[in-house]
Amino acid sequence: MPKLSPRDIRRKIQGIKNTRRITNAMKVVSAAKLRRAQELLYSSRPYSDKLYELVRDLAAHVDRETLPLLEEREEGKVDLILVTADRGLAGAFNSNIIREAEKFVAEKREKGRQVSLILIGRKGYQYFSKRDYSIVKGYDEVFRKEVNFGIAKEVSEIVRERFTNREVDAVYLMNNEMITRASYKPVTRKFLPFELPEEGAGGMGVYTFEVDEEEFMNNLVNLYLNYQIYRAMVESNAAEHFARMVAMDNATKNADDLVKQWTMIFNKARQESITLELIDIVGAAEAMK
Repeated sequence: MPKLSPRDIRRKIQGIKNTRRITNAMKVVSAAKLRRAQELLYSSRPYSDKLYELVRDLAAHVDRETLPLLEEREEGKVDLILVTADRGLAGAFNSNIIREAEKFVAEKREKGRQVSLILIGRKGYQYFSKRDYSIVKGYDEVFRKEVNFGIAKEVSEIVRERFTNREVDAVYLMNNEMITRASYKPVTRKFLPFELPEEGAGGMGVYTFEVDEEEFMNNLVNLYLNYQIYRAMVESNAAEHFARMVAMDNATKNADDLVKQWTMIFNKARQESITLELIDIVGAAEAMK
């Protein structure tokens, strides 16, 4: 590496400071978006949990043969719904869950299963579309403004149709989920067939349906599945903003450290330059005697 002049070092320091301003601004923006995303997340969780309890209990009291989404089948073909981000600069947010998806697919293939992917988020679609994977559908620009419930509904319709038509025997859902307000991790859940409690575990009593039981349950299960995908997207969106805020905070701190290091290098180079100039002046003065 050629030796840099004080002027070049000064330019490098200025470039690092410019980068620091950008990373700090991105950290502030991500923190603001995280607060809004967490408000949506924590307001949606109670509804999602209660809806799950209701569907789970009702499904234990009806004729399961009338509900195709409850049919347990031996896994031959499997769909995986994977939720990633549309953008990077979020640390290991995308790479970790992509690695988990690859591990999931590899384990299923070892057991002789055929796995197809439904990809929500540009990063996941970009990665898997360039490799040897079967892709049913890919979505990008999902999280540009707000979490798009229309996409959640469309994905739910796709997998329900594939499952009821026996094109697939099981569907799994994978996304990054906020564990606490300051941590997240990839989570995988079985999406279809809908999991029921063990025999005798449903304890909310006997139900009398004033409408057609089969139609009511199908509509209720469909509502739950739509919301389950939506919640996974909301969870992923909140985790993404948290990951980006942390990544940009670390980048800002690293920029501060680099500025300090290069400032020391600059001061040393400037001192060397001044020393050489003094030597030249003294040498010239001595030569004129």
